[in-house]
Amino acid sequence: MNDRSSPTFVLIPGAGGSATYWYRLVEELRQRGRDAIAVGLPAADDSAGLAEYADAVVTAIGDRNRIVLVAQSMGGFTAPLVCERAPVELVVLLNAMVPAPGESPGQWWENTGQPAAAAAYAASEGRPSGGAFDPLVEFFHDVPDEVRTVVFAEPQPEQSGTPFEKPWPLEKWPDVPTRFLQGRDDRFFPLEFQRRLVRERLGIAVDEMPGGHLLALSRPRELADRLEGYLS
Repeated sequence: MNDRSSPTFVLIPGAGGSATYWYRLVEELRQRGRDAIAVGLPAADDSAGLAEYADAVVTAIGDRNRIVLVAQSMGGFTAPLVCERAPVELVVLLNAMVPAPGESPGQWWENTGQPAAAAAYAASEGRPSGGAFDPLVEFFHDVPDEVRTVVFAEPQPEQSGTPFEKPWPLEKWPDVPTRFLQGRDDRFFPLEFQRRLVRERLGIAVDEMPGGHLLALSRPRELADRLEGYLS
């Protein structure tokens, strides 16, 4: 039986929707006696948009009644929709996209200036920019080799374009306590870019920790420490 006196961490992945992304963090949290659920999203389904992503998260929550939503990257568009339908006590945005009312995920990139911010950060590190996207460079640069092997042994997730097309339907961010945790070495969503965006759109400060875009894979212990800290 679920211990209803203890919060459940419900982990929402980013683009691709793979629950495998969270496997190291789930193990770390469960070793600490926490209930942790990694949600798989129907990302390859062309009929599924943000509403269906929220459906998948709500289904995974079931009858649990103390929820901490942890939303990675594109999961920032889904987590607020879940808050409308489930007993969420806290949202933790993790290297996440923060939507504005009426903005689609497809519009978010140019609206926020992400391409220019990522290019400027690449230049500051002496890396080329403007070429084809390379996940090993952008996402996995600080993920241990043995973890990369596990992740790439799985069928690589596909991401339909459907959820990028429709506007985010909420008029404002839900009235739920929200924290934002950012990897200071994220090459995809650079720290200074996120500080500006989160301040403008949520009016809160960004907490930071070492690591790139995939903190749950690269630094699960430190990430679990941070999540435990938010509970107190």
